[in-house]
Amino acid sequence: MKRLDTRDAGFEAAFRALLDEARETTAKVDAAVAGIIADVRARGDAALLELTARFDRWTPASAAALRVTAAEMDVAVAAIPEERRAALELAAKRIEKFHRAQMPRDVELSEPGIVTGLRWGALDAVGLYVPGGKAAYPSSVLMNALPARVAGVSRIAMCVPTPDGVLNPLVLAAARLAGVTEVFRVGGAQAVAALAWGTDGIAPVDRIVGPGNAYVAEAKRQVFGRVGIDSIAGPSEVVVIADGSNDPRHVALDLLAQAEHDEAAQSILVTDDAGFADDVAAAVERALRTLPRAMIAGASWARHGALVVVRDWEEAAELTNRLAPEHLQIMVADPRALFGRIRHAGAAFLGRWCPEAIGDYVAGPNHVLPTGRTARFASGLSVFDFLKRTTWVEASEQGLGAIGPAAVTLAEAEGLDAHGLSVAVRLAHNP
Repeated sequence: MKRLDTRDAGFEAAFRALLDEARETTAKVDAAVAGIIADVRARGDAALLELTARFDRWTPASAAALRVTAAEMDVAVAAIPEERRAALELAAKRIEKFHRAQMPRDVELSEPGIVTGLRWGALDAVGLYVPGGKAAYPSSVLMNALPARVAGVSRIAMCVPTPDGVLNPLVLAAARLAGVTEVFRVGGAQAVAALAWGTDGIAPVDRIVGPGNAYVAEAKRQVFGRVGIDSIAGPSEVVVIADGSNDPRHVALDLLAQAEHDEAAQSILVTDDAGFADDVAAAVERALRTLPRAMIAGASWARHGALVVVRDWEEAAELTNRLAPEHLQIMVADPRALFGRIRHAGAAFLGRWCPEAIGDYVAGPNHVLPTGRTARFASGLSVFDFLKRTTWVEASEQGLGAIGPAAVTLAEAEGLDAHGLSVAVRLAHNP
């Protein structure tokens, strides 16, 4: 864990090193992924069957067995304890409500002889990748599929690896709640290839969303252009801005909530109280003694964690804008005022009673967020990722007469004679 203080002479160099720290995987998987994609394109379902047997340790009887049936989903959903079912339903309701509020309106501007407009329309088909190896994430199913359904996507195909052939009931329940129309037992780069290019059993989609390992991320990178993707996500991260009136244990657990995701995750505390920073560091060490994922969280904290002591909240805001974190918690007396100074963060959580973890599950806004300082120019997943804009123009003879001559002039200036003539030939018939 690094400790920085803005009063120190070497602070700027140390902070730049923190910003430039490479936390993404260094594994080179591009060639392996390219081979898998080529195999799926060439052999389709046959390749999926072989790759599933190799990587997921079970052999489907046929290509048809890769698809999860409605009856299988019924059995899985029925086995879920009522408390978990109720929690999923609450989360789904809140996520759907928030995303419905995002839906944009069409635009139409009228003037004499000319009408211009912008029309929103949903994608036809979306592919959702859901991890199924080290852990299962029904919350990610809701966060990725519900915005697509709200946007009006008619076909949502989900691919999830099933190691040893085991389906996760909670993931299937989330899929049903979120309106997923197809579920396939396919994982890894081969799932991304199937969704992008299609096979006999899996029809291609228009956009692929959802988290995954290095192979999945690389596959998304390689199929981009053939289909759209949400992003190439990196390790999770949080910045917690907190004053000394907070409970150190609360802040420590907020930091560890991100650290337990991955050894490459990053948790940073920014505070104006050096003594409080010490107290939080001690609370982190105590929590790590009992945390079930202590090995992962401890490695993350040791390698990438940081305590940053600042002179004032103005300095805290400036540093946070440079960090542009995926998650931001603001635990000070007036969190909204401080939030007003911060331009770059994927999602913000305001106040002492608003831990980031509430946003992972039930708050409503999406938890798929920009990582690796990309919040400087990127935003979290929303209905806009499943919509596209089409602009349109309608002109009468009068309208063309009003603006056409300028178009002819500009076309001639650019040396595009046919452009100009296509307008001028119509203007010649104007009275």
